[in-house]
Amino acid sequence: MSGPDDLAADAGLSRAALGGDQLAFAALMRRHREAVFRLARHHVGEECEALDITQEAFIAAFAALRRFDDERPFRAWILRIALNKCRDWSRRRKVHRLLTFARPIDEAAAIADPGLDPEAALRSARAVEHIRREVQALPARLREPLILCAIEGMSQDEAAELLGVSRKTIETRIYRGRQKLSALLEG
Repeated sequence: MSGPDDLAADAGLSRAALGGDQLAFAALMRRHREAVFRLARHHVGEECEALDITQEAFIAAFAALRRFDDERPFRAWILRIALNKCRDWSRRRKVHRLLTFARPIDEAAAIADPGLDPEAALRSARAVEHIRREVQALPARLREPLILCAIEGMSQDEAAELLGVSRKTIETRIYRGRQKLSALLEG
């Protein structure tokens, strides 16, 4: 969802950052950190972990900045790096669970909206948490296109390019992901 002005601005900032301008890379981070954080949070479900992944993604991007093609959107490039970091996190977590036989401690820090009464706030927080868990329960091949298009607002073409599949594959996976999510939420 980036226009020609965004593409040109990101290209200029990336070239300046390659030239040693730290403020230029900081500007790139400011422009894209929210999208990276949202992707990570929706992928891993834990805010603390999402912050770590966001930081790791930008560190990796800085280290690989010479490989960035400034003819292409920086946002798609950094989101691909973030997605890879999320996948790494998932693999590490599975190994950790296997080795320690420990279950992760769910964070139960739902802060009530002051506009809602306590019971309504609790129902709302539970509903949001239920949906978040069900999205995370989807297989990655269905979850990732759904997050990229429905939550991040990417077009199906952008998501297809980011994930390295065809637009039709994205369309099919979103359809199947929505069906599966609907079934999970009803059950």
